Amino acid sequence: MVSLNKITLEKKGDSHKIDLSKSADKQITINLNWNQKESKGFFSSLFKDKSIDLDLGCYWQLQDGTASLIDGVQFSHGRGGSRNTLTRQGCYTQAPWVWHCGDDRSGSSAQGENILVNPAGAHELRKLVIYCFIYEGAAKWSDSDAVVTVKVPNQPEIVVELGKQTTDKKFCVIASIDFYGSQMSVSKEVTFFDGHADCSQYYNWGFAFTAGSK
Repeated sequence: MVSLNKITLEKKGDSHKIDLSKSADKQITINLNWNQKESKGFFSSLFKDKSIDLDLGCYWQLQDGTASLIDGVQFSHGRGGSRNTLTRQGCYTQAPWVWHCGDDRSGSSAQGENILVNPAGAHELRKLVIYCFIYEGAAKWSDSDAVVTVKVPNQPEIVVELGKQTTDKKFCVIASIDFYGSQMSVSKEVTFFDGHADCSQYYNWGFAFTAGSK
């Protein structure tokens, strides 16, 4: 669905190309936002502290094949850093040119969670795979009203909605972003997995995972 300022990718495989030459000096923002629905009726008090905690993350790969992950569990406990320093939170001013702004534990932040991509490094980037997972709370995507938006200055926003799925799997690959010089292409994935390891095996990322917490 296309409107003046927004393009919604409705079906798996739908894609849209973006010319980055018009936004070379302005950041690209990948935003995850979701709402908390209040439980109603007799059991509402039992579940008032069971709000869903969604986390936004990404797999990144450079043109030279270097690759890694950035997500809230990985850079929790003080293992992250500022956007200008290379840490597990990424880095905006040098490779990988991708930086996670931080964790929103409840969905209460009006800004949600954001990953920033520096278009100045687009020539070094090959691919981003954007994912989201339910870190805490019932695995009901329909209760989250989750929306992921890719925002590129001077371009319509690219939107992927996650609030209609009924799967009980807690990990979702939302979209893939491929870079071609001064262009990038956003494609809808919305593929569900049991967790990080299951997803890594499917996409052949080759990572090993151990249990972690925030």
